[in-house]
Amino acid sequence: MRDNVRIIISGGGTGGHIFPAVSIANALKEQHPDTEILFVGAEGRMEMQRVPAAGYKIIGLPVAGFDRKHLLKNVGVLVKLVRSQLKARRIIRDFRPHAAVGVGGYASGPTLKVAQGMGIPTVLQEQNSYAGVTNKLLARRASRICVAYEGMERFFDKDKIRLTGNPVRQNLLETRVGKEDAVRSFGLDPAKKTVLILGGSLGARTINQCVMQGLGKIKDSGIQFIWQTGKFYFEDAKAAVRQAGEMPMLYTTDFIADMATAYRAADLVVSRAGAGSISELCLLGKAVILVPSPNVAEDHQTKNALALVNKGAALYIKDSEAVEKLLDKAVETVESPDTLKKLSMNIAKLALKDAANVIAEEVYELALDYKERHGH
Repeated sequence: MRDNVRIIISGGGTGGHIFPAVSIANALKEQHPDTEILFVGAEGRMEMQRVPAAGYKIIGLPVAGFDRKHLLKNVGVLVKLVRSQLKARRIIRDFRPHAAVGVGGYASGPTLKVAQGMGIPTVLQEQNSYAGVTNKLLARRASRICVAYEGMERFFDKDKIRLTGNPVRQNLLETRVGKEDAVRSFGLDPAKKTVLILGGSLGARTINQCVMQGLGKIKDSGIQFIWQTGKFYFEDAKAAVRQAGEMPMLYTTDFIADMATAYRAADLVVSRAGAGSISELCLLGKAVILVPSPNVAEDHQTKNALALVNKGAALYIKDSEAVEKLLDKAVETVESPDTLKKLSMNIAKLALKDAANVIAEEVYELALDYKERHGH
């Protein structure tokens, strides 16, 4: 009979959920190499490729998100939810975990609900400053809730909360590339100020529209830009740049594999306000203008952004005002050394270091206790 500690990690859907999940798994393996880890994701979602690429086994559930605009389509969603719970029960019976971790995303709901029903201790990782519906429902029977923001007692039982921060990609903190070399690697001039514009892995429509419509401003600004469009907008972006003519001050790409070097090159970052991105920016102490996505549950990105703005740790522009204001604000900010320094100092104060290790310790402690009490 296997006597290793066994842990399920469930969730995904976006890089913002997958990177923390893999970071927690890596921390568990580093602290306790004999730990067995199984991921449970959603079929057809990003985690089904990214998790095996990181060296872990994953099983997919046929789960899908609710369609808030077309309510009739949710009949099929409910059928998938029931099938997902039945499959999650089979997975848990076969793997016999000693603890389960939910990082958010479609799969974490059914997986953790079934685990709780079977008496297995569960840990929730709430990344945002405003708790999501699934985590609020799961919190009642969760053993621990690891959060990244203060004041989460308004959503959860304060005795279960641990302020850990969000795990980030480890390689971001390990780069040894100097700023000048980082800038040169994008074919840009180390003597000029550099703005990094992040459109996300799939693409942020408004941010990309700002750049496409503002190529003339970029040409005249005396500033240089690294523009990550995301895959959906790359062809349109390339066409717009071609039409604008020679633009040596603009590096355009759909995806940046080496984000550590991109962050190092940047004097200022323009980004959506996802929890994972914000955690990375805090740890790296990067001055940032946040443009929260309006297309997320409970408008949580705006709440994430305002948590920083209220501490003088970020600038904020509404999505609806971005086309008009964003590029002007970016140029004005990057040309002000005092503003950059203040933003950088204030955001660095909010960093919670070592989140993956702290969460891994909480999970392992619960799993070990369960294992000793149940003798398997």
